[in-house]
Amino acid sequence: MSKDTSSKKTSPKEAPVPHFSMQKIYLKKSNFESPNSASVFGTDWKPETTMDLNLSHSSIDDDGRYEAVISIKVTATNENIVAFSVEVDQAALFLIDGFPDDRLDEALNSACPLIMFPYMRETLDNVLLKAGYPPLMLAPINFDAMYKEKKAAKDAEEKAKNKAQH
Repeated sequence: MSKDTSSKKTSPKEAPVPHFSMQKIYLKKSNFESPNSASVFGTDWKPETTMDLNLSHSSIDDDGRYEAVISIKVTATNENIVAFSVEVDQAALFLIDGFPDDRLDEALNSACPLIMFPYMRETLDNVLLKAGYPPLMLAPINFDAMYKEKKAAKDAEEKAKNKAQH
């Protein structure tokens, strides 16, 4: 019989093995309003939509658990009549451990929303279908590019701020 040597413990000098996993996904908030349904359903459906998307996250405990939230608000007007306004906060608990701070920030702002987005899109479309509207079928979002663009803008702002102080 051979010994299993794959479960070696890390010494204090060794960096912890990085770990990333989603523990739970859930709907945190859902709000739907359709103030002019009867009027809108009698028109030719060619809506104009506006969408606001926000990402947030917070540390839950010292064990590497984080809550990540994608918040979306979509408002649709049809022939200058407000058809609907829908808000969804899709949240998830992630266990993220052993990452340096910059990689942790990237995971929370890129990888987490990437995993959560299909769930949020499905929730949004289900709400609209139940309300009698066609689904939006949102296109995938490149959260990695969004993160890199936001980080580059923040770095440039800090660089300009430091340059102005010297």
